[in-house]
Amino acid sequence: MPQSRQRLDTLTALARKVLWLSTWTIHHANHIRPNADGLKVGGHQASSASLATIMSALYFSVLRPEDRVAVKPHASPIFHAIQYLFGRQSRARLENFRGFKGAQSYPSRTKDVDDVDFSTGSVGLGVAQTLFSSLVQDYVSAHGWMKDRREGRMIALVGDAEMDEGNIFEALLEGWKHGLRNTWWVVDYNRQSLDAVVREGLWEKFETMFRNFGWDVVIVKYGRLMLQAFAEPGGEALRRWIDNCPNQMYAALCFQGGAAFRRRLHDEIGDQAEVSRLIDARCDDELLALMSNLGGHDMASMLEAFESIDHDRPVCFIAYTIKGVGLPFQGHKDNHAGLMTPAQIETYRKAQNIRPGHEWDRFEGLAQDEAALDAFLKAAPINAGGERRLSAPVLEVPQQLAFKPAPEMSTQQGFGLILNELARGDSALASRIVTASPDVTVSTNLGAWVNRRGLFARAEKADLFRSEKIPTTFNWDFSPKGQHIELGIAEMNLFILMSALGLSHSINGERLLPIATLYDPFIQRGLDALNYACYQDARFMVAATPSGITLAPEGGAHQSIATPLIGIAQDGLASFEPAFVDELAVIMRWGFEHMQRDDVEGGDAADGMRAGGSVYLRLSTRTVEQPQRMMTPGLQKAITDGAYWLREPGPNCELVVAFTGAVAPEAIAAVGLLGDSRRDVGLLAITSADRLHAGWTAARRLRRARRGSRHASHIETLLAPLPRSCGIVTVLDGHPAALGWIGAVCGHRMEALGVEHFGQTGSIAELYRHYGIDANAIIDAAESLVAGAPVLHRKMAV
Repeated sequence: MPQSRQRLDTLTALARKVLWLSTWTIHHANHIRPNADGLKVGGHQASSASLATIMSALYFSVLRPEDRVAVKPHASPIFHAIQYLFGRQSRARLENFRGFKGAQSYPSRTKDVDDVDFSTGSVGLGVAQTLFSSLVQDYVSAHGWMKDRREGRMIALVGDAEMDEGNIFEALLEGWKHGLRNTWWVVDYNRQSLDAVVREGLWEKFETMFRNFGWDVVIVKYGRLMLQAFAEPGGEALRRWIDNCPNQMYAALCFQGGAAFRRRLHDEIGDQAEVSRLIDARCDDELLALMSNLGGHDMASMLEAFESIDHDRPVCFIAYTIKGVGLPFQGHKDNHAGLMTPAQIETYRKAQNIRPGHEWDRFEGLAQDEAALDAFLKAAPINAGGERRLSAPVLEVPQQLAFKPAPEMSTQQGFGLILNELARGDSALASRIVTASPDVTVSTNLGAWVNRRGLFARAEKADLFRSEKIPTTFNWDFSPKGQHIELGIAEMNLFILMSALGLSHSINGERLLPIATLYDPFIQRGLDALNYACYQDARFMVAATPSGITLAPEGGAHQSIATPLIGIAQDGLASFEPAFVDELAVIMRWGFEHMQRDDVEGGDAADGMRAGGSVYLRLSTRTVEQPQRMMTPGLQKAITDGAYWLREPGPNCELVVAFTGAVAPEAIAAVGLLGDSRRDVGLLAITSADRLHAGWTAARRLRRARRGSRHASHIETLLAPLPRSCGIVTVLDGHPAALGWIGAVCGHRMEALGVEHFGQTGSIAELYRHYGIDANAIIDAAESLVAGAPVLHRKMAV
């Protein structure tokens, strides 16, 4: 689209204003705001500057309401300044940048009040999120749920040093496999990382890589001043010098200024009349303006690049910039930690025509009419569609999730059976479930679900084995209506996809209920992405299986120890480890509702815990005997609250054995043997150490906040009737600290059994005995706590 002079002038002026506001925001945080001693935000000051023009072009002219942007983390002040000009960010929050309740140092969906599409606090993750969000948009569209909404572009603003993050490359491969569309990545190619100047020729590697993955590549290297100079006599010689100048040298000259450029150009190009006249026709300031007029700083060049795209293929824009452009430390390799001094900011203020005391005024220092500028901003395309953060109705969940019971089952088997029963029906709930797995679909018991619901792809693709009439257990037909997304072996991709799927109600206005399956130990391979997804308040369910040393023959590399602690510590993720399949059915039903509840700051008013979030199921392949019982409402609530009495203690209880998950047979056997010599032994089934601990700490907060409150948590209610002399033994196939806190609830003595060291191969009985979580180890722990006759008839090792 041809650019009118007036429009370009307005956009350029607004970009200059954005740069001032972002620079002043950081200066205010470091030098003016009270109690800001030691607050170091220099990285923002340099990194933000290079994106002022690019982001102004996008937000003020290019973006539509349906487009979504992941903003480079250190460009947060630029983003907040843009939102301030739009009226979506307050001056008070800008003045409190990086302070409590102020504008966040990295854009955050959950902590910022302005229009953040994706949180980008951990570099690289926001970039990959845009790719998976585009795939999710394709999924929603293919299922006929986009209604009258237009497809949006998912855009990432990427630092070139950020491209070192491995998860970006993993995501690129997955995007290629799924036919990625409607995705733009804008690489802020300032050729600097936090510590250094990047290697020569990096842009060529980027270009080759993106083209190999099917992306279009648009290189925005020169601004209009440069292009005009190249058209002058001697201009081609200047272009060649610019193209051949090493990154470090160009950055150093940008810092040194126009006189340094002049000396270097004369020395290296030599005394050539035409190019010498071109150089000498400009004063030092004009020469610096020319040489720093890279494409990423030129409004016309960026608009031309963005507006030239008339297709839905993925595009990588490589925009040449100078880190810290326009500021005293532009180009300096140490500028990530650089901050403008009060004297420098004063000089900059005067240069921007900002009157003292008017630093926060929206249009201060601009020559354009304020009413016209305000009208221009209101007319920006991104403002044409009203509220950009959408919502979707809550899906009804059946009162019970059915499964085909058997006398002996594993929780992993039960998970597959529950999903299979859902897949057989035509409920709205089943239609909105979408599963994904990193190449372990079959081995995590998703096979039956996939057979019934199919794999997702934008184009039909039949299972060749079935079409060739080769016997096979699984039907791997791909279609636009499929409900399983198969991924390669990359847990980072899995959790970033969960983040994208789990935000569909907000991004696409259509609710999905994502379920991820993976091997439990490999949660740790994708932990950063899992944390990122929870930080964004994405909603999903993770079924991690098999878990613990119970996966005995596989050896230590596939056995998980720390994951129960991850389940407790991870905010936004309710963690469960059921022992029995009827518990799992109750938990999954609760989970589908929990995934749809709106969370509120401070937690649910009734118990202080999170009202909604994601769910983590730690499951096992161990087959255990299933209880025959009625699932009453009270038992269901106790299961989802975290624990219930499998054997309720009497008033004179001497001992309680509390267990979690696959060690149920050992705990039951130990209690049976201990009952012969101990007066009263209770058996506590813990389904969620996470929920118990969260409820306990929330109850204490409520009691402190509400003087006189008698609110008791679930675990306090369960343990309160026990005599203080009662001992507690806890046991799980995981780190003992996951349950080791329970003795502190009511002051009971306890022994915590679990696994603290890497696993190894062997039978379950051998490993349980070696690591001290078998029935005899439970008995030994009980005897150390409670006096009495020794248990003579121990459980014989198998």
